[in-house]
Amino acid sequence: MTKLIIQIPCYNEEETILTTLNALPKSIDGIDEINVLIINDGSNDNTSKIAKDWGALIVDISNNKGLANAFRVGIQECLRLGADIIVNTDADNQYSADDIEKLVKPILFGEADITIGARNISEIKEFSPVKKFLQKLGSSVLRLISSTSVDDAPSGFRAFSKEAAVKLNVFDNYTYTMETIIQAGAKGLNVKSVPIKVNKELRKSKLVKNIFDYVFKSAKTILRMFIVYRPFRFFALISGLFGLAGLALVCRFIYFFINGGGNGHVQSLIFASVFLISSVLLLIVAVLGDLMSINRRLLEDIQTRIRNLELKK
Repeated sequence: MTKLIIQIPCYNEEETILTTLNALPKSIDGIDEINVLIINDGSNDNTSKIAKDWGALIVDISNNKGLANAFRVGIQECLRLGADIIVNTDADNQYSADDIEKLVKPILFGEADITIGARNISEIKEFSPVKKFLQKLGSSVLRLISSTSVDDAPSGFRAFSKEAAVKLNVFDNYTYTMETIIQAGAKGLNVKSVPIKVNKELRKSKLVKNIFDYVFKSAKTILRMFIVYRPFRFFALISGLFGLAGLALVCRFIYFFINGGGNGHVQSLIFASVFLISSVLLLIVAVLGDLMSINRRLLEDIQTRIRNLELKK
């Protein structure tokens, strides 16, 4: 028996939640049971009542703590309720609920651990040219950093197998979208992009209040997760850049020395020494970071085993 839970993080969504709930599928081939879980993130309107009257399960968070926390609470509750597959979607009906089946199928057939709905960014009229460019740029950076083939990294329309959900940890307080992709790549989870449709905008985004603030916070999250999960690659790259700069200055000094002008370019050797010493120190940090990363992976493996044991109780 395969159980699907559709989780929807909500904060003051009384105007859109009923539209979103009514659009959800009642049945999907290969799924025996579908439940809907509302994570009420400290709403002070009628969101929770409307969803409860509709028949959804409710998890109430006392104060508004943000999307990432709501997502994290939702995943934990879905696992506790015995979900085999978890779908996360938005409360503003941005994503077409008809595509939930498309998200679920690759997981049902064992083709993916995580599926991410990929919007056709170029055709979304509500997105400005700047936002479209930044969305595509962000996805390209995530593909490079995470070693995954994600087409639409900021998309919150996702499906997770039970095994993938158990392994994921969300540390960021702003958003989970970038972080979970980097984690998935680092943990060897199979991530697949699925083309999906979007609906007409019912309200402005609550997460992206200012595009530059969103870019800054997203970039900070990407950098932080890259350092946490790929420390050797990160520090070794910087070490290499410092090393190349140092070698270039050494070559510059040798060139002038051979041509009789070495006495006037001693400063090149001084700067070269600084760059080369920094390169060596960064390489040591890279090795230490890699050792810490190995230790973290062992701890996460223990955490996964404990979670699985708790879910079997």
